[in-house]
Amino acid sequence: MDSYDDLPFPGGDLAVAATRFARDLEHPAIFNHSMRTYLYGRFIGTEQGLRPDLDYDDELLFLGAVLHDVGLSDEGDGDQRFDLDGADLAARFLAGQGVAADRVEVVWDAVALHLCGDVALRKRPEIALVAAGAGFDLGRDDPHRLPAGYAERVHAVLPRLHATAVLYDAIVGQAIDRPHKAPPYTMPGELLRQWTGGAWPTWRQAMTQPSGWGDYDGYQPEG
Repeated sequence: MDSYDDLPFPGGDLAVAATRFARDLEHPAIFNHSMRTYLYGRFIGTEQGLRPDLDYDDELLFLGAVLHDVGLSDEGDGDQRFDLDGADLAARFLAGQGVAADRVEVVWDAVALHLCGDVALRKRPEIALVAAGAGFDLGRDDPHRLPAGYAERVHAVLPRLHATAVLYDAIVGQAIDRPHKAPPYTMPGELLRQWTGGAWPTWRQAMTQPSGWGDYDGYQPEG
């Protein structure tokens, strides 16, 4: 696959097309993160005793990984949170490639749930390993679990390019003009809050505006 032949990426036509699609859309740091997500997700799968194309569909894992942040591209920047925008764009791309609807659905779930690790980990391996691999690449796990020299080998081909900083700026950049892309209590919402120094509404404020149902009127907590 292009210049990545020394790393264990799938080499089929669809994987190559998805790689080029993501690479053409994304900041290089985000693209490299997406490619590393597959490698680390696959490694975590091996740790768990999961065998590619026996216990999970390796192509679907790759597609979920390489497309999981396309919502942070200009083309993927719609009116939803970036993870949902990305899932929709990934689905459109795969449908345009003639991929069967049931396979498109797996990739949609992998992209849409990659910020929800506790949910994704309860789903099928292709979905769980995208979330796990993305988290691993962002430093949420111990890199010393990797075989000696493996991270160095990966980074030589897919350099980090300040990945976490670029991701932060991309998520916040989308939300500054359209705050509804980063609703309160979500990860994008927290990053926007950090950027602006603002405060989230309390539960009571959120539940009384704008509905005006009056649930707190005269309410006295039990006990």
